[in-house]
Amino acid sequence: MNEVLKTLKDHRSIRSYTDEPVSPEQLDDIIQAVQAAPNSINGQQVTVITVQDEERKKKIAELAGGQVWIEQAPVFLLFCADFNRAKIALEKNGETLAITDGMESVLVGAVDAGIALGTATAAAESMGLGTVPIGAVRGRAEELIKLLNIPEYVFPVAGLVVGHPADRSAKKPRLPEQAVRHSETYQPDLKPLIDAYDEEISEYMTKRTNGQETRNWSQGISAYYNKVYYPHIREMLEKQGFKLE
Repeated sequence: MNEVLKTLKDHRSIRSYTDEPVSPEQLDDIIQAVQAAPNSINGQQVTVITVQDEERKKKIAELAGGQVWIEQAPVFLLFCADFNRAKIALEKNGETLAITDGMESVLVGAVDAGIALGTATAAAESMGLGTVPIGAVRGRAEELIKLLNIPEYVFPVAGLVVGHPADRSAKKPRLPEQAVRHSETYQPDLKPLIDAYDEEISEYMTKRTNGQETRNWSQGISAYYNKVYYPHIREMLEKQGFKLE
């Protein structure tokens, strides 16, 4: 197995960091890897805001629901879907930006940002750094937009904490490959696979928390997906110039 595959297969989220800094060279390499990642029509619809200021990280941690590892780690990266540069390009050619009038722009931007975040994760972990993605940047997105001076036609998708791990957390089991990989057509009979996975995750959580928590995967997912937990996203997007018709 080559080193790239070893890095990818050994991923785990890190939520405890030392105070050792991420070097400028390491940060440059991460951003350069992000810029080399695939993107739609070479539109490069991603902006990465790097945050290292202690007070700003502290505020972001608060906005993300009190996730202290954002403040603890030396670097926080915010991945944004960005059509501001596209707007400038269209204006140069006497055109008006129209893609942001439809949902396709949100999908394009979010996919590009997701690819970028995955690339940054792999790049950081290949250098021995730890990471944890932060979806909760969307929880109080309008305040984050104001804090980081994010312009119209740009919106935050997800964050990434980067630093030196204080400890290597246990690797969390994933769904069976048969539940994720479908050959030729979608295979609908997934419940037996999910039942088995629920048992595995319950055992993992019991061991990880010394018996304090026994929840399985289905219970964890149910706690989030039985509601729309960020119902204000449409309003935020509309304020950023996305009409979503």
